[in-house]
Amino acid sequence: MQWQPQAIIERFYSDERLRELSRAHIFQHPDWIELDRGSLDDAAAAHRFAARMQRPVSEMHALLQAVRESLTPIEESFALARDLNRRGVPLYGLSNMSASNFSYLRQRYDHWQLFRGIVISGEVKLIKPESAVFEHICRLYQLDPTKTVFIDDHQPNIEAARQLGFHTVLFRDPQQCGQDLETVIGR
Repeated sequence: MQWQPQAIIERFYSDERLRELSRAHIFQHPDWIELDRGSLDDAAAAHRFAARMQRPVSEMHALLQAVRESLTPIEESFALARDLNRRGVPLYGLSNMSASNFSYLRQRYDHWQLFRGIVISGEVKLIKPESAVFEHICRLYQLDPTKTVFIDDHQPNIEAARQLGFHTVLFRDPQQCGQDLETVIGR
C-alpha cells in the first residue's frame, strides 16, 4: 500500500507551520508507533495529537481518516503478488499498521485473499523490527525463516529479519523487488 506521510500532510494542511507541527507532533512522534503497535487507539491518539498541536480533536479525527484514505494499493506490487500466488508461492503479510486502518483496508480492497495469512501489528500488539513479531508470524503459520523471504521497505526491519535467519529483499519499487525476489527464490 502507498505510505507517503509527507504527501498526506501537504494535502491536509496548506499552512507550512501546521505541516511542520503535524510532522513533528504526529507522524514522527512516538505515539504513531504506539498506534501501529495497538497500544493506543484512534480516539486517544486524536486527543493527544490535538493537545500537542493545539488544534481541535475533530480535526485530528479527520486527519486520521485522511491517512486511511491515502493508503491505496501499489498496483504493480499486487500484480507481482498475483503472479507469485499463481505460481504457487505461499504469501503472508506482516505489516506495522493500526487495527482500525487495516479493518478499513480489508473492507475496501480484495487483495488480501492472495495471502495465506496476515499479521497486523495493531492486532497482535507487536511491531517490526522487534524480533517478537517475526517469531509470532513464524509460530502462527509454521514458517521456517531459513525458507522464507521477507520483503520490506525499511532497512531496520530487513536487518532484524536477516538476524533471525530470513532471506530478505529491500523493497524500493515493484520492478526491482520482482527482480531481487527471482534471484532469491531461484536459489
